[in-house]
Amino acid sequence: MIEINNLVKKYSNQTVLNANSLDIPSGQTFGLIGNNGAGKTTLFSCLLDLIKPTQGKVLNNGVDVSKSEDWKSFTTAFLDETFLIGYLMPEEYFHFIGELRGLSNSQVDSFLVQFEDFFNGEILSGKKYLRDLSKGNQKKAGIVAALIGEPKVIILDEPFANLDPTTQIRLKGIIKDLSKYKDTTILISSHDLQDVTEVCERIVLLEKGEIIRDIRTSSATLKELEAYFKTRIN
Repeated sequence: MIEINNLVKKYSNQTVLNANSLDIPSGQTFGLIGNNGAGKTTLFSCLLDLIKPTQGKVLNNGVDVSKSEDWKSFTTAFLDETFLIGYLMPEEYFHFIGELRGLSNSQVDSFLVQFEDFFNGEILSGKKYLRDLSKGNQKKAGIVAALIGEPKVIILDEPFANLDPTTQIRLKGIIKDLSKYKDTTILISSHDLQDVTEVCERIVLLEKGEIIRDIRTSSATLKELEAYFKTRIN
């Protein structure tokens, strides 16, 4: 589904990403981990054509993301609150996203019903603009908006950050339910090793922009990753 070939991003003389080769097949739940500055957000930004790589390319279902926008019809993402439209209320934002994806307001409303527990009464009918919601509630809105329209590729950057423990558990359930549909490819970055090992079947570790490890998740993965990061403590 997603192919990365010789992807390099440099700022002046500093290389922040150097991913030689990475293939993410259709239907895989893929985790990306690493310390701050490892290149996780840079990689996702290249996948979404938000920044241009210095060299290399990204193919999404065979489409070069830098040369065509065809991939946008089946790909969604939530990286941070800049993906929201702050002057809209959540319902208005969801309806706007639904319209972009060919859904009526009533279809969007029916879709949102399944997220009542996830929203915990704090998102809909609150008469607040998105910009006035807490960071956690903005994240809830952004994540759910990324699920509208049955996308084939979903990219989430640090989805568990700023969420309370109960909401984190509910989000893990949502991701696991999505992963049951083998044609949905989910990419997640996270600083939390336990969260990512719980929901991702494959994990790639980045350090200084380079792929250090590519792991098929097992019962030993969490301890393996914890041991690795312990060695990075000075």
